[in-house]
Amino acid sequence: MSERERDQHTGTETTGHEWDGIKELDTPLPRWWLWVFYGSIAFAIVYWVLMPAWPGITGYTHGMLGKSDRAAVTGELAKLESIRGAGLVKLKSASLEQIESDPQLQTYAMQVGASVFGDNCATCHGAGGGGGKGYPNLRDDVWLWGGTLEDIQHTITVGVRSGHPGARGGDTIMPAFGRDQLLTDAQINDLTEYVMALSHRKADRAAVARAAQTFADQCSACHGPDGTGGAKPGAPNLTDAEWLYGSDRQTIHDQIWNGRNGVMPTWEARFSPETIKALAVYVHANAGGDAEPAAAAVSRPSAGAVSGK
Repeated sequence: MSERERDQHTGTETTGHEWDGIKELDTPLPRWWLWVFYGSIAFAIVYWVLMPAWPGITGYTHGMLGKSDRAAVTGELAKLESIRGAGLVKLKSASLEQIESDPQLQTYAMQVGASVFGDNCATCHGAGGGGGKGYPNLRDDVWLWGGTLEDIQHTITVGVRSGHPGARGGDTIMPAFGRDQLLTDAQINDLTEYVMALSHRKADRAAVARAAQTFADQCSACHGPDGTGGAKPGAPNLTDAEWLYGSDRQTIHDQIWNGRNGVMPTWEARFSPETIKALAVYVHANAGGDAEPAAAAVSRPSAGAVSGK
C-alpha cells in the first residue's frame, strides 16, 4: 500500500480529498475533545437507564430511579397547601372586619391578596392598582360601585356586566346616544358643554342652557339631577376631577355618542370565598373609602354660572 501524501508545510498526511486545489489534512482530534465526547456518550447511556427518557406507544420508560418532576411539583404544591391551610381556615370563618382587626390574619390575607392580584388583576388595574384609561384606579377614594370592604368583596365576586346573575351594572348601561340616534348631533354637542360645566370648567353658556332639559330627561335618572352619580346604578360623578376615559371635551363627546360600558369578569367560579376575602382586604387596605357622593353639596350649572366659551 503506497504511503499517503504529506503536506509539505506541516508534514501532516492528507486524506486524499481535494477541492479546487485545496487538500484536506488528516489532523487527529485533540485528546481532551475525544475524552469529552466519549464521556458524553457514557453519561447519556447512564441517564437513559436511571431517568425517564424513552417514549413508548402507551407510555415511557420511568428509569431505575423513578424520578418525576410532575410528582415533585405535586408534592411541593401539597406541602404549600398544608401550610396555607390553617390561614385559609381562619379566613373562611372570620368576617372582613375581624380580618382587618387581627394584625396576624390581616398580614396573611394581604400576602395572599397581593399574590392573587399580581397574577389576575394587575393586567388591567396595573401592578400597583393605579389603573389606566378605561380601568379604575384602586388606590384612590373614588369607587363607582362602593368602596367598603363588603362592596369590594361583592364586586370581585360577581363582576361588572359579566353575565353573572348578580353582576354590578347588569341592568344599567349607558346608551349610545349618537350611534343609536337617540339624540341629534346638536343635542350631544350641547350635552358635552353641560358636562364640562358640571365639572366647573369653561363651557358655552348658551349650550348649557339648551342642554339642561335634555340632561334632566336623558341623564339624571342615573347620574342624578346634580350629576353626582351614585353607587347603586354605578353612575360616575360628573362634578369631580376623576374621569375613567379622559376629561377633555372630545372624549366626553365620544362617551355620550358611543356609551362606553366597562366589563369586569366574575371571579366567583375561579377563586374560593377565602381567596376573594383576602383579595378584598388587600384592595381595601391599599385604598378603601366609600365613593357615595353627597349630592346636596353640588349645584346644577346654570347659563349664568359658567364661563364663556
